[in-house]
Amino acid sequence: MAGSTEAGTEHVAEDGHEHRSRWPLLAAAGAASLYLSIGLVFVGFDLVPSVVPIVLGGAGAIGLLTGLAGWANEAFIADYLRNRSDGDSDLYATTMILFLVSDVATFSAGFVYYAFIRAGSWPPAHLPPLLGSLVVINTALLLASSVTLHYGHEALEDGNRDRFLGLLGVTLALGVVFLAGQVYEYYEFVAVEGFGIGSGAFGSAFYGLTGLHGLHVALGVLLLAIAFGRALRGHYAPERDTAIRTTSLYWHFVDFVWVFLVVVLYVGAAL
Repeated sequence: MAGSTEAGTEHVAEDGHEHRSRWPLLAAAGAASLYLSIGLVFVGFDLVPSVVPIVLGGAGAIGLLTGLAGWANEAFIADYLRNRSDGDSDLYATTMILFLVSDVATFSAGFVYYAFIRAGSWPPAHLPPLLGSLVVINTALLLASSVTLHYGHEALEDGNRDRFLGLLGVTLALGVVFLAGQVYEYYEFVAVEGFGIGSGAFGSAFYGLTGLHGLHVALGVLLLAIAFGRALRGHYAPERDTAIRTTSLYWHFVDFVWVFLVVVLYVGAAL
């Protein structure tokens, strides 16, 4: 029965009754457990047995991934398989915006930590050359991916399937190359410069912020890969673009955060 289906966070189904989804709650609980486990690691194993953050982190990761997968399936894939329209597109877009607002708080905590570091003794004892051609290339790649995704979405709305597929594929490729560039940057800093996460307060701030952003990019690449796979199967049309719309919101947010991160962390550290 279509009316018994849960979708999004809450919406009015075809039978006129409201249904609530449990998946976002599971994802939020998993994320909270994962964050708590990371915090306990920094507290130190002298005060907290090592098994506690391991168990919390494992359970949190499973809960977060399961919740996100269930939510995505419920909101987009299941509805498509039942041949339903995108009548709840605005609801899903609003839900994504609310999620991104909460994500701003997560990144803000890291930037506040970095601000306290800058207010203290500066520069740190070991500061590698952060500004170089690699960060410029990575920034250009990520900005270009926002442009290709934007025009790809426009092509979908115009009914140009080939152009949509091409630009979505290019966006996915640019995201993968960006991640590869960040991995190579980490290798250069750790293996060549001897600059790691244990290199003082600045090292923890640098890898904490760039690692958190890299995690978001990796999730975005996964969303783009799923969207591209569905696009190849013809799941999208001008009137059925909710998944592309919400994924675009997420990807543009990730790109904006990267630009802010480069200005504050890379350029700012050199000043």
